[in-house]
Amino acid sequence: MIEKNKISRIAGFLYLGVVLTGIFSLIYVPSKLIVSENASLTFNNLASSELLFRFGIVSGLLCYIFFLFLSIVLYKLLRQVHENIAKLMVLLAIISVPMFFINVQNEFTMLSLIKNSNHLKVFSTEQIQSQVLFYLDRYNDGMRLIHIFSGLWLFPFGYLVFKSSFLPKILGLLLMLGCFGYLINFFGHTLIANYSELGIASYISLPASLGEIGTCLWLLIIGVKEKKLLKDKD
Repeated sequence: MIEKNKISRIAGFLYLGVVLTGIFSLIYVPSKLIVSENASLTFNNLASSELLFRFGIVSGLLCYIFFLFLSIVLYKLLRQVHENIAKLMVLLAIISVPMFFINVQNEFTMLSLIKNSNHLKVFSTEQIQSQVLFYLDRYNDGMRLIHIFSGLWLFPFGYLVFKSSFLPKILGLLLMLGCFGYLINFFGHTLIANYSELGIASYISLPASLGEIGTCLWLLIIGVKEKKLLKDKD
Protein backbone atom coordinates (compact mmCIF):
# COMPACT_ATOMS: atom_id res chain seq x y z
CA MET A 1 0.00 0.00 0.00
CA ILE A 2 2.76 2.45 0.96
CA GLU A 3 4.62 1.55 -2.23
CA LYS A 4 1.51 2.14 -4.38
CA ASN A 5 0.88 5.52 -2.79
CA LYS A 6 4.52 6.46 -3.28
CA ILE A 7 4.30 5.57 -6.98
CA SER A 8 1.04 7.51 -7.21
CA ARG A 9 2.64 10.65 -5.74
CA ILE A 10 5.64 10.38 -8.07
CA ALA A 11 3.28 10.04 -11.04
CA GLY A 12 1.31 13.04 -9.79
CA PHE A 13 4.43 15.22 -9.51
CA LEU A 14 5.60 14.18 -12.97
CA TYR A 15 2.14 14.82 -14.41
CA LEU A 16 2.10 18.24 -12.77
CA GLY A 17 5.44 18.96 -14.43
CA VAL A 18 3.97 17.93 -17.79
CA VAL A 19 0.89 20.10 -17.29
CA LEU A 20 2.72 23.24 -16.12
CA THR A 21 5.53 23.14 -18.69
CA GLY A 22 3.04 22.19 -21.40
CA ILE A 23 0.76 25.14 -20.61
CA PHE A 24 3.73 27.50 -20.57
CA SER A 25 5.37 26.30 -23.80
CA LEU A 26 2.31 25.39 -25.87
CA ILE A 27 -0.20 28.02 -24.74
CA TYR A 28 1.32 30.97 -22.84
CA VAL A 29 4.44 31.64 -24.94
CA PRO A 30 2.67 31.39 -28.34
CA SER A 31 -0.14 33.65 -27.07
CA LYS A 32 2.44 36.33 -26.25
CA LEU A 33 4.65 36.03 -29.32
CA ILE A 34 2.85 34.51 -32.30
CA VAL A 35 0.51 36.52 -34.50
CA SER A 36 -1.06 34.21 -37.06
CA GLU A 37 -0.29 35.05 -40.70
CA ASN A 38 1.65 38.19 -39.71
CA ALA A 39 5.33 37.48 -40.31
CA SER A 40 6.51 41.01 -39.51
CA LEU A 41 4.77 41.31 -36.14
CA THR A 42 5.67 37.74 -35.15
CA PHE A 43 9.32 38.37 -36.05
CA ASN A 44 9.38 41.60 -34.02
CA ASN A 45 7.75 39.89 -31.04
CA LEU A 46 10.27 37.05 -31.14
CA ALA A 47 13.20 39.46 -31.53
CA SER A 48 12.07 41.73 -28.68
CA SER A 49 11.17 38.81 -26.37
CA GLU A 50 13.93 36.38 -27.30
CA LEU A 51 14.42 35.26 -23.68
CA LEU A 52 10.74 34.32 -23.37
CA PHE A 53 11.02 32.34 -26.62
CA ARG A 54 14.10 30.53 -25.26
CA PHE A 55 12.27 29.71 -22.03
CA GLY A 56 9.44 28.35 -24.15
CA ILE A 57 11.83 26.01 -25.97
CA VAL A 58 13.37 24.77 -22.71
CA SER A 59 9.94 24.36 -21.15
CA GLY A 60 8.80 22.25 -24.10
CA LEU A 61 11.84 19.99 -23.79
CA LEU A 62 11.24 19.59 -20.05
CA CYS A 63 7.59 18.79 -20.74
CA TYR A 64 8.48 15.78 -22.88
CA ILE A 65 11.23 14.63 -20.53
CA PHE A 66 8.68 14.63 -17.70
CA PHE A 67 6.25 12.85 -20.02
CA LEU A 68 8.76 10.10 -20.79
CA PHE A 69 9.26 9.30 -17.11
CA LEU A 70 5.55 9.72 -16.40
CA SER A 71 4.64 6.92 -18.81
CA ILE A 72 7.11 4.58 -17.11
CA VAL A 73 5.81 5.39 -13.62
CA LEU A 74 2.20 4.99 -14.76
CA TYR A 75 3.12 1.58 -16.17
CA LYS A 76 4.35 0.53 -12.73
CA LEU A 77 1.13 1.79 -11.17
CA LEU A 78 -1.32 0.30 -13.69
CA ARG A 79 0.29 -2.89 -14.96
CA GLN A 80 -1.60 -4.92 -12.36
CA VAL A 81 -4.83 -3.97 -14.19
CA HIS A 82 -3.72 -5.34 -17.57
CA GLU A 83 -0.01 -5.62 -18.33
CA ASN A 84 -0.23 -5.79 -22.13
CA ILE A 85 -2.46 -2.73 -22.35
CA ALA A 86 -0.12 -0.94 -19.95
CA LYS A 87 2.77 -1.76 -22.31
CA LEU A 88 0.75 -0.40 -25.25
CA MET A 89 0.12 2.78 -23.28
CA VAL A 90 3.85 3.28 -22.72
CA LEU A 91 4.69 2.53 -26.35
CA LEU A 92 2.19 5.06 -27.70
CA ALA A 93 3.35 7.64 -25.17
CA ILE A 94 7.09 7.42 -25.78
CA ILE A 95 6.77 7.57 -29.58
CA SER A 96 5.89 11.26 -29.25
CA VAL A 97 9.10 12.09 -27.33
CA PRO A 98 11.68 11.69 -30.14
CA MET A 99 9.16 13.23 -32.54
CA PHE A 100 9.07 16.37 -30.39
CA PHE A 101 12.85 16.55 -30.07
CA ILE A 102 13.13 16.42 -33.87
CA ASN A 103 10.37 18.98 -34.31
CA VAL A 104 11.93 21.45 -31.86
CA GLN A 105 14.76 21.92 -34.38
CA ASN A 106 12.34 24.20 -36.21
CA GLU A 107 12.28 26.49 -33.17
CA PHE A 108 16.07 26.50 -32.96
CA THR A 109 16.18 27.47 -36.65
CA MET A 110 13.77 30.33 -35.94
CA LEU A 111 16.02 31.42 -33.09
CA SER A 112 19.04 31.37 -35.39
CA LEU A 113 17.26 33.49 -37.99
CA ILE A 114 16.26 36.03 -35.34
CA LYS A 115 19.57 36.45 -33.52
CA ASN A 116 22.13 36.03 -36.33
CA SER A 117 22.69 39.41 -38.01
CA ASN A 118 24.81 37.76 -40.71
CA HIS A 119 21.61 36.55 -42.36
CA LEU A 120 20.89 40.18 -43.29
CA LYS A 121 23.96 40.11 -45.53
CA VAL A 122 22.33 37.43 -47.67
CA PHE A 123 18.58 37.93 -47.19
CA SER A 124 16.35 40.96 -46.91
CA THR A 125 14.41 41.58 -43.71
CA GLU A 126 11.20 40.52 -45.45
CA GLN A 127 12.80 37.26 -46.60
CA ILE A 128 14.00 36.46 -43.07
CA GLN A 129 10.55 37.22 -41.68
CA SER A 130 9.00 34.89 -44.25
CA GLN A 131 11.48 32.14 -43.32
CA VAL A 132 10.61 32.54 -39.64
CA LEU A 133 6.92 32.13 -40.50
CA PHE A 134 7.77 29.11 -42.69
CA TYR A 135 9.60 27.33 -39.84
CA LEU A 136 6.82 28.29 -37.44
CA ASP A 137 4.33 26.60 -39.77
CA ARG A 138 6.58 23.53 -39.95
CA TYR A 139 6.76 23.45 -36.15
CA ASN A 140 2.96 23.70 -35.84
CA ASP A 141 2.47 20.95 -38.44
CA GLY A 142 4.94 18.79 -36.51
CA MET A 143 3.02 19.36 -33.29
CA ARG A 144 -0.19 18.23 -34.99
CA LEU A 145 1.51 14.97 -35.95
CA ILE A 146 2.80 14.57 -32.39
CA HIS A 147 -0.72 15.15 -31.08
CA ILE A 148 -1.84 11.99 -32.86
CA PHE A 149 0.16 10.02 -30.31
CA SER A 150 -0.71 12.48 -27.53
CA GLY A 151 -4.25 11.30 -28.20
CA LEU A 152 -3.66 7.61 -28.91
CA TRP A 153 -1.91 6.94 -25.60
CA LEU A 154 -4.90 8.34 -23.71
CA PHE A 155 -7.17 5.49 -24.78
CA PRO A 156 -5.23 2.62 -23.13
CA PHE A 157 -4.42 4.94 -20.24
CA GLY A 158 -8.10 5.80 -19.78
CA TYR A 159 -9.08 2.15 -20.12
CA LEU A 160 -6.63 1.16 -17.37
CA VAL A 161 -7.88 3.96 -15.12
CA PHE A 162 -11.50 2.93 -15.79
CA LYS A 163 -10.81 -0.74 -15.07
CA SER A 164 -8.67 -0.10 -12.02
CA SER A 165 -10.28 -0.29 -8.61
CA PHE A 166 -8.29 2.59 -7.16
CA LEU A 167 -8.91 5.52 -9.55
CA PRO A 168 -12.24 7.21 -10.43
CA LYS A 169 -13.97 5.75 -13.47
CA ILE A 170 -15.03 9.22 -14.64
CA LEU A 171 -11.38 10.12 -15.16
CA GLY A 172 -10.93 7.02 -17.29
CA LEU A 173 -13.93 7.96 -19.43
CA LEU A 174 -12.65 11.52 -19.90
CA LEU A 175 -9.22 10.24 -20.92
CA MET A 176 -10.69 7.85 -23.49
CA LEU A 177 -12.90 10.62 -24.89
CA GLY A 178 -9.81 12.83 -24.95
CA CYS A 179 -8.16 10.36 -27.32
CA PHE A 180 -10.90 10.94 -29.89
CA GLY A 181 -10.76 14.69 -29.27
CA TYR A 182 -7.09 14.81 -30.29
CA LEU A 183 -7.78 12.74 -33.40
CA ILE A 184 -10.81 14.82 -34.41
CA ASN A 185 -8.78 18.02 -34.09
CA PHE A 186 -5.92 16.53 -36.12
CA PHE A 187 -8.18 15.49 -38.99
CA GLY A 188 -10.11 18.74 -38.70
CA HIS A 189 -6.96 20.85 -39.11
CA THR A 190 -5.78 18.59 -41.94
CA LEU A 191 -9.00 18.38 -43.94
CA ILE A 192 -10.67 21.74 -43.26
CA ALA A 193 -8.69 24.83 -44.27
CA ASN A 194 -10.40 27.20 -41.81
CA TYR A 195 -10.83 24.68 -38.99
CA SER A 196 -9.04 26.87 -36.43
CA GLU A 197 -11.46 29.70 -37.22
CA LEU A 198 -14.50 27.55 -36.39
CA GLY A 199 -13.73 27.86 -32.68
CA ILE A 200 -14.59 24.25 -31.83
CA ALA A 201 -11.10 22.82 -31.32
CA SER A 202 -10.88 23.98 -27.69
CA TYR A 203 -14.26 22.41 -26.87
CA ILE A 204 -13.32 19.13 -28.51
CA SER A 205 -10.08 18.99 -26.52
CA LEU A 206 -11.89 19.73 -23.23
CA PRO A 207 -12.37 16.06 -22.14
CA ALA A 208 -8.63 15.43 -22.53
CA SER A 209 -7.78 18.53 -20.49
CA LEU A 210 -10.24 17.65 -17.73
CA GLY A 211 -9.16 14.02 -17.69
CA GLU A 212 -5.43 14.71 -17.59
CA ILE A 213 -5.54 17.56 -15.07
CA GLY A 214 -8.05 15.62 -12.95
CA THR A 215 -5.87 12.51 -12.98
CA CYS A 216 -2.80 14.59 -12.16
CA LEU A 217 -4.47 16.16 -9.11
CA TRP A 218 -6.00 12.86 -7.98
CA LEU A 219 -2.65 11.06 -8.08
CA LEU A 220 -0.87 13.95 -6.41
CA ILE A 221 -3.36 14.77 -3.65
CA ILE A 222 -5.49 11.68 -3.02
CA GLY A 223 -3.40 8.83 -4.37
CA VAL A 224 -4.87 5.34 -4.47
CA LYS A 225 -7.91 4.22 -2.49
CA GLU A 226 -6.79 2.03 0.37
CA LYS A 227 -10.00 0.02 0.78
CA LYS A 228 -10.21 -0.88 -2.88
CA LEU A 229 -6.63 -2.04 -2.97
CA LEU A 230 -7.09 -4.19 0.11
CA LYS A 231 -10.10 -5.83 -1.56
CA ASP A 232 -8.01 -6.59 -4.63
CA LYS A 233 -5.35 -8.23 -2.50
CA ASP A 234 -7.94 -10.39 -0.78
